[in-house]
Amino acid sequence: MSTINLAIVGVGKIVRDQHLPAVAGNADYRLVAAASRNGRVEGIDNFGTIGDMLQAVPSIQAVSLCMPPQYRYAAAVQALEAGKHVFLEKPPGATLSEVEDLAARAAANDVSLFASWHSRYAPAVEAARTFLAGTRIRAMRVAWKEDVRQWHPGQDWIWQPGGLGVFDPGINALSIVSRILSQPVFATEATLEFPENRDAPIAALIRFTDATGLDLLAEFDWRQTGPQNWDIEAETEAGPMRLSEGGAKLTVDGQLLHAEPEQEYPMLYRRFAELIRAGRSDVDLAPLRHVADAFMLGRRKVVEAFHD
Repeated sequence: MSTINLAIVGVGKIVRDQHLPAVAGNADYRLVAAASRNGRVEGIDNFGTIGDMLQAVPSIQAVSLCMPPQYRYAAAVQALEAGKHVFLEKPPGATLSEVEDLAARAAANDVSLFASWHSRYAPAVEAARTFLAGTRIRAMRVAWKEDVRQWHPGQDWIWQPGGLGVFDPGINALSIVSRILSQPVFATEATLEFPENRDAPIAALIRFTDATGLDLLAEFDWRQTGPQNWDIEAETEAGPMRLSEGGAKLTVDGQLLHAEPEQEYPMLYRRFAELIRAGRSDVDLAPLRHVADAFMLGRRKVVEAFHD
């Protein structure tokens, strides 16, 4: 396969900010169509539904699905059953079971499925993984605190069942944690704070451990104002480690070891092209499983109403 004919479904903020520039800068792709209820991409064919798009543009070879997770499964089934490779924006779905079904359908139709955890491609993540592999971790703390009004203004879907609430950004932290640790962790307890007028949490505190008894505490909060925090800190035998700014910078024992410009989405699309050409899929469900476990174990705490 030379150039991959790509279509995008769900033309919103993330598509305009990240997907379109990444695709435009990658010679592996030719963007040929888009489908969205409200958004449009100039210069290509636009449709109201993925079904109409797939029928009208049979040359499409791959589809990026960027709508809210509650609506992604049905669209993914249509694309996979039509023999198209599928890129799933994070989180890959609203439930574990539906994503597992998509993976099985991709295999049955001999196409690639990519669960795209973009934060794993932050510049310093692999350097942190290498550092931690060479030392013993005593404890780890995760603080993912941001202002929902700044990052998700007026997005009601994110507060609905399946929208994940504060786990929409929090799952980014969990995708990094599950990448940089050498063995799996699992939740042992959680407290989830739900605004009295919302169906998804605005904050969460989750404690994790592993087979060695690791002390790992993650705190997610959508009520942060002022500076935003996306930090992972670890106490290790080789000194304190800090992975900051969402994985952009790595500091060990006070020394900055790694910092590069962010290239998450360009790297995601390079990975997707590699998977397509190799005839493989990449569907790691660990971050979504951690969220599901937190909901299963979590103590529900009702807090004051939230209004945009």
